[in-house]
Amino acid sequence: METDPETRYRQIGRLIEVMPDLTQWPLPSDVRLWLARANALVQEAGCISDRAFFMSAMDDLGSTNRYDVGNRIQSILYRVFAIAERMAPAGVGGAFIPVGNRFDAFAALSKVLQTATKNVMIVDPYMDETALTEFCKAVPENVFIYLLADQVDCKPTLQPAAEKWVQQYGVIRPLSARLAPKKTLHDRAIFIDQTTAWILTQSLKDFAKRAPAEIVRADDTAALKIAAYQNIWDSAEIII
Repeated sequence: METDPETRYRQIGRLIEVMPDLTQWPLPSDVRLWLARANALVQEAGCISDRAFFMSAMDDLGSTNRYDVGNRIQSILYRVFAIAERMAPAGVGGAFIPVGNRFDAFAALSKVLQTATKNVMIVDPYMDETALTEFCKAVPENVFIYLLADQVDCKPTLQPAAEKWVQQYGVIRPLSARLAPKKTLHDRAIFIDQTTAWILTQSLKDFAKRAPAEIVRADDTAALKIAAYQNIWDSAEIII
Protein backbone atom coordinates (compact mmCIF):
# COMPACT_ATOMS: atom_id res chain seq x y z
CA MET A 1 0.00 0.00 0.00
CA GLU A 2 1.36 3.42 -0.97
CA THR A 3 2.39 5.73 1.88
CA ASP A 4 0.20 8.81 2.36
CA PRO A 5 1.91 12.16 1.55
CA GLU A 6 2.23 13.39 5.15
CA THR A 7 3.73 10.14 6.41
CA ARG A 8 6.14 10.02 3.46
CA TYR A 9 7.22 13.59 4.14
CA ARG A 10 7.97 12.83 7.79
CA GLN A 11 9.72 9.54 6.99
CA ILE A 12 12.10 11.17 4.51
CA GLY A 13 12.73 14.04 6.90
CA ARG A 14 13.57 11.61 9.67
CA LEU A 15 15.96 9.69 7.40
CA ILE A 16 17.79 12.91 6.58
CA GLU A 17 17.94 13.77 10.27
CA VAL A 18 19.68 10.49 11.14
CA MET A 19 21.80 10.20 7.99
CA PRO A 20 24.86 8.08 8.86
CA ASP A 21 28.48 8.41 7.78
CA LEU A 22 28.54 6.80 4.35
CA THR A 23 32.33 6.96 3.94
CA GLN A 24 33.03 4.03 6.29
CA TRP A 25 33.73 0.63 4.76
CA PRO A 26 32.62 -2.04 5.11
CA LEU A 27 29.21 -0.58 5.87
CA PRO A 28 27.88 -1.53 9.32
CA SER A 29 24.53 -3.29 9.45
CA ASP A 30 22.70 -0.20 10.74
CA VAL A 31 23.97 1.85 7.78
CA ARG A 32 22.88 -0.87 5.36
CA LEU A 33 19.42 -0.81 6.96
CA TRP A 34 19.29 2.99 6.65
CA LEU A 35 20.21 2.74 2.96
CA ALA A 36 17.53 0.12 2.36
CA ARG A 37 14.88 2.35 3.96
CA ALA A 38 16.08 5.39 2.05
CA ASN A 39 16.03 3.48 -1.21
CA ALA A 40 12.48 2.25 -0.58
CA LEU A 41 11.28 5.83 -0.13
CA VAL A 42 13.21 7.14 -3.12
CA GLN A 43 11.76 4.39 -5.31
CA GLU A 44 8.28 5.36 -4.13
CA ALA A 45 8.55 9.16 -4.16
CA GLY A 46 11.44 10.07 -6.47
CA CYS A 47 11.46 10.76 -10.19
CA ILE A 48 12.67 8.07 -12.61
CA SER A 49 16.20 9.46 -12.83
CA ASP A 50 16.60 9.82 -9.05
CA ARG A 51 15.43 6.25 -8.56
CA ALA A 52 18.09 4.99 -10.96
CA PHE A 53 20.81 7.30 -9.62
CA PHE A 54 20.14 6.23 -6.04
CA MET A 55 20.45 2.55 -6.91
CA SER A 56 23.68 3.28 -8.79
CA ALA A 57 25.06 5.32 -5.89
CA MET A 58 24.37 2.47 -3.46
CA ASP A 59 26.40 0.15 -5.69
CA ASP A 60 29.21 2.72 -5.90
CA LEU A 61 29.65 3.00 -2.13
CA GLY A 62 32.22 0.21 -2.32
CA SER A 63 34.46 2.38 -4.51
CA THR A 64 37.34 4.55 -3.29
CA ASN A 65 35.35 7.73 -3.99
CA ARG A 66 32.87 7.20 -1.17
CA TYR A 67 32.82 10.88 -0.13
CA ASP A 68 31.45 11.98 -3.52
CA VAL A 69 29.04 9.06 -3.60
CA GLY A 70 27.74 10.00 -0.15
CA ASN A 71 27.15 13.57 -1.33
CA ARG A 72 25.25 12.23 -4.34
CA ILE A 73 23.00 10.15 -2.06
CA GLN A 74 22.40 13.17 0.17
CA SER A 75 21.49 15.39 -2.82
CA ILE A 76 19.00 12.84 -4.11
CA LEU A 77 17.35 12.56 -0.71
CA TYR A 78 16.99 16.34 -0.42
CA ARG A 79 15.39 16.49 -3.88
CA VAL A 80 12.93 13.75 -2.95
CA PHE A 81 12.25 15.50 0.35
CA ALA A 82 11.42 18.74 -1.49
CA ILE A 83 8.92 16.86 -3.64
CA ALA A 84 7.36 15.21 -0.59
CA GLU A 85 7.12 18.59 1.16
CA ARG A 86 5.24 20.04 -1.79
CA MET A 87 2.81 17.12 -1.82
CA ALA A 88 2.19 17.14 1.96
CA PRO A 89 -1.06 18.67 3.28
CA ALA A 90 -1.15 22.38 4.06
CA GLY A 91 0.24 23.09 7.52
CA VAL A 92 2.61 20.14 7.48
CA GLY A 93 5.27 21.57 5.17
CA GLY A 94 8.13 23.35 6.90
CA ALA A 95 7.89 21.17 10.01
CA PHE A 96 11.25 19.54 9.24
CA ILE A 97 14.19 21.96 9.38
CA PRO A 98 17.56 20.84 7.96
CA VAL A 99 20.66 21.67 9.98
CA GLY A 100 21.81 25.27 9.75
CA ASN A 101 18.56 26.62 8.29
CA ARG A 102 18.00 29.14 11.07
CA PHE A 103 15.71 31.37 9.02
CA ASP A 104 13.54 28.39 8.10
CA ALA A 105 13.41 27.51 11.81
CA PHE A 106 12.37 31.06 12.67
CA ALA A 107 9.74 31.11 9.92
CA ALA A 108 8.25 27.72 10.86
CA LEU A 109 8.07 28.50 14.59
CA SER A 110 6.74 31.99 13.93
CA LYS A 111 3.96 30.52 11.81
CA VAL A 112 2.90 28.38 14.78
CA LEU A 113 3.09 31.22 17.29
CA GLN A 114 1.12 33.60 15.08
CA THR A 115 -1.93 31.32 15.22
CA ALA A 116 -2.53 32.11 18.91
CA THR A 117 -5.52 34.26 19.82
CA LYS A 118 -5.62 33.83 23.61
CA ASN A 119 -2.42 32.35 25.04
CA VAL A 120 0.79 30.52 24.27
CA MET A 121 2.69 28.20 26.61
CA ILE A 122 6.27 27.39 25.67
CA VAL A 123 7.76 24.42 27.52
CA ASP A 124 11.52 24.05 27.26
CA PRO A 125 13.67 22.65 30.09
CA TYR A 126 16.80 24.37 28.74
CA MET A 127 15.19 27.70 27.91
CA ASP A 128 17.30 30.85 27.68
CA GLU A 129 16.73 34.39 26.38
CA THR A 130 16.41 33.07 22.80
CA ALA A 131 12.75 32.23 23.40
CA LEU A 132 12.10 35.96 23.84
CA THR A 133 14.71 37.60 21.62
CA GLU A 134 14.13 35.41 18.55
CA PHE A 135 10.67 33.90 18.74
CA CYS A 136 8.12 35.43 21.11
CA LYS A 137 7.76 38.65 19.13
CA ALA A 138 5.87 36.51 16.61
CA VAL A 139 3.10 36.06 19.18
CA PRO A 140 0.30 38.57 18.45
CA GLU A 141 -0.20 41.47 20.84
CA ASN A 142 -2.57 40.94 23.79
CA VAL A 143 -1.93 37.19 23.70
CA PHE A 144 -0.60 35.97 27.05
CA ILE A 145 2.78 34.19 26.94
CA TYR A 146 3.66 31.54 29.50
CA LEU A 147 7.26 30.29 29.69
CA LEU A 148 7.93 27.05 31.59
CA ALA A 149 11.52 25.88 32.13
CA ASP A 150 13.48 23.56 34.44
CA GLN A 151 14.77 24.93 37.75
CA VAL A 152 18.19 23.39 37.21
CA ASP A 153 18.60 23.18 33.45
CA CYS A 154 17.28 26.59 32.35
CA LYS A 155 19.91 29.20 31.52
CA PRO A 156 20.59 32.19 33.82
CA THR A 157 19.81 34.60 30.97
CA LEU A 158 16.11 33.67 31.01
CA GLN A 159 15.00 35.64 34.06
CA PRO A 160 16.68 38.98 33.22
CA ALA A 161 15.38 38.73 29.65
CA ALA A 162 11.86 38.08 30.94
CA GLU A 163 12.12 41.03 33.33
CA LYS A 164 13.21 43.37 30.52
CA TRP A 165 10.39 42.04 28.33
CA VAL A 166 7.80 42.92 30.98
CA GLN A 167 9.37 46.35 31.53
CA GLN A 168 9.24 47.14 27.82
CA TYR A 169 5.93 45.61 26.75
CA GLY A 170 3.81 45.51 29.91
CA VAL A 171 0.21 44.53 29.22
CA ILE A 172 0.61 44.84 25.43
CA ARG A 173 2.55 41.58 25.35
CA PRO A 174 1.75 39.99 28.74
CA LEU A 175 4.29 37.46 30.00
CA SER A 176 4.73 35.11 32.92
CA ALA A 177 7.64 32.70 33.51
CA ARG A 178 7.95 29.79 35.93
CA LEU A 179 10.45 27.06 36.79
CA ALA A 180 9.35 23.45 37.25
CA PRO A 181 11.09 21.04 39.63
CA LYS A 182 14.13 19.25 38.21
CA LYS A 183 13.43 16.67 35.51
CA THR A 184 9.64 17.07 35.53
CA LEU A 185 9.55 18.50 31.99
CA HIS A 186 9.84 15.71 29.44
CA ASP A 187 8.97 17.63 26.28
CA ARG A 188 9.91 20.74 24.40
CA ALA A 189 6.53 22.00 23.33
CA ILE A 190 4.34 24.90 22.27
CA PHE A 191 0.68 24.92 23.31
CA ILE A 192 -1.63 27.28 21.46
CA ASP A 193 -4.85 28.54 23.11
CA GLN A 194 -4.87 25.40 25.32
CA THR A 195 -6.17 23.40 22.37
CA THR A 196 -3.26 22.73 19.98
CA ALA A 197 0.03 21.08 20.89
CA TRP A 198 3.27 21.20 18.91
CA ILE A 199 6.27 19.10 19.97
CA LEU A 200 9.80 20.32 19.19
CA THR A 201 12.70 17.92 18.80
CA GLN A 202 15.22 20.46 20.15
CA SER A 203 15.37 23.38 22.55
CA LEU A 204 14.69 26.79 21.06
CA LYS A 205 18.22 28.00 21.78
CA ASP A 206 19.67 25.22 19.59
CA PHE A 207 16.85 24.73 17.12
CA ALA A 208 18.38 23.47 13.84
CA LYS A 209 21.78 24.98 14.69
CA ARG A 210 23.85 21.81 14.78
CA ALA A 211 21.38 19.10 13.80
CA PRO A 212 18.12 18.86 11.83
CA ALA A 213 15.02 19.72 13.85
CA GLU A 214 11.33 18.95 13.56
CA ILE A 215 8.06 20.52 14.66
CA VAL A 216 5.35 17.89 15.08
CA ARG A 217 1.68 18.56 15.71
CA ALA A 218 0.56 16.22 18.50
CA ASP A 219 -3.10 15.82 17.64
CA ASP A 220 -3.63 12.46 19.35
CA THR A 221 -2.07 13.46 22.67
CA ALA A 222 -2.71 17.22 22.68
CA ALA A 223 -5.37 17.28 25.40
CA LEU A 224 -3.37 15.02 27.73
CA LYS A 225 -0.15 16.98 27.28
CA ILE A 226 -1.82 20.35 27.74
CA ALA A 227 -3.53 19.18 30.94
CA ALA A 228 -0.34 17.63 32.31
CA TYR A 229 1.76 20.73 31.75
CA GLN A 230 -0.95 22.98 33.11
CA ASN A 231 -0.74 21.00 36.36
CA ILE A 232 3.04 21.42 36.42
CA TRP A 233 2.64 25.15 35.71
CA ASP A 234 0.21 25.59 38.59
CA SER A 235 2.76 24.36 41.14
CA ALA A 236 5.92 25.72 39.51
CA GLU A 237 8.15 28.44 40.98
CA ILE A 238 7.20 31.93 39.80
CA ILE A 239 10.15 34.00 38.54
CA ILE A 240 8.12 36.77 36.93
